[in-house]
Amino acid sequence: MIARKHRDALKGAKRIVVKAGSKVLVQSSGRPDKRRLKLLVDEMSGLQNGGGEMVFVSSGAVGAGLDALGMKTRPKAMPDLQMAAAVGQIRLMSIYDELFRDNRIGIGQVLLTHDALKHRERHLNARNTLLNLIANRIIPVINENDTISTKEIKFGDNDVLAALVAILVDADALVLLSSTDGLREPDGNGKTRRVSFIEEVDDEVLALVADKQDKLSTGGMASKLQSAQLAARNGIPVVIANGRKTGVLTRIFEGLDEGTLLLPKAGNISKRKRWIAFFNRVEGHVCIDDGAVKALKAGKSLLPVGVLSVEGRFKVGAMVDIRTIDNIPIARGLVEYSSEKIVTLRGQHTTGKGGEVIHRDNMLML
Repeated sequence: MIARKHRDALKGAKRIVVKAGSKVLVQSSGRPDKRRLKLLVDEMSGLQNGGGEMVFVSSGAVGAGLDALGMKTRPKAMPDLQMAAAVGQIRLMSIYDELFRDNRIGIGQVLLTHDALKHRERHLNARNTLLNLIANRIIPVINENDTISTKEIKFGDNDVLAALVAILVDADALVLLSSTDGLREPDGNGKTRRVSFIEEVDDEVLALVADKQDKLSTGGMASKLQSAQLAARNGIPVVIANGRKTGVLTRIFEGLDEGTLLLPKAGNISKRKRWIAFFNRVEGHVCIDDGAVKALKAGKSLLPVGVLSVEGRFKVGAMVDIRTIDNIPIARGLVEYSSEKIVTLRGQHTTGKGGEVIHRDNMLML
């Protein structure tokens, strides 16, 4: 009954983020699959022209670049990947521009890095740019800026990027398109069946995943589930579905039982605290005592007296997890002190303003 309600709610989704993986967009050689791209673009155009607000997160630039450069396998060296992305991004965007123009729809290219969304001012600039494109009926076509990304600033894969974009633009729904029709589970006959919906991504759900890497893509079902969880925690329903299936988007937004639906969580998180919790990478954690746990649950800041230990090395302003004695994460926030300073202050009483390890305004309870 709960799942049916959320399937029906998808019929009213207006602002929709669609992410398509490399396996959906390109052939095995890495060459863009224009027939499949046209089918996908036509579906998104139909939703846009029907009053929707579409945002498209597209993989495939590196794969398209590999084909153009005559590379048979995905290189490991970062300069080679960046070169392939630079060449492939032009190929993809020229195809998208032509296909969307055929549907009388304009597009705008937006290339992002994790570092850009972590920086508060650039985060807000990115949000404003995307919202302005949407308001002017222009579909943002988003990809990670692979030409300048390094390990330290990469999202990891475009599933994470899509989830963060959905949060950034206050999307009504997120669709992650893959080469399978969602998560599958054993049916008792040596075969598998599609999981229609998931309430929570836990160890039991992740145990169903059996991902295999290939030469073109970097993500997989585990990545999709964990990324979907990010969006769901912000009240956004997520569907993982087969992007090679004709009409899949139409079926999803007709409320039909298509793909695997991750149910959204209720809650009202401020935009600032969303930025703190979901757009910053965890650089370490602090373990706190039971008294501090109670104080945090009562809406108070974390003081040095409640800190038992510190793990990791980080600077002032870093994002850290706050954990209980049993190593259970209960909150995360931006620290007022470096890890070395917190170690020297732990267990001590402080007085007056400015003594907090993490101020409550810079903290989100999990």
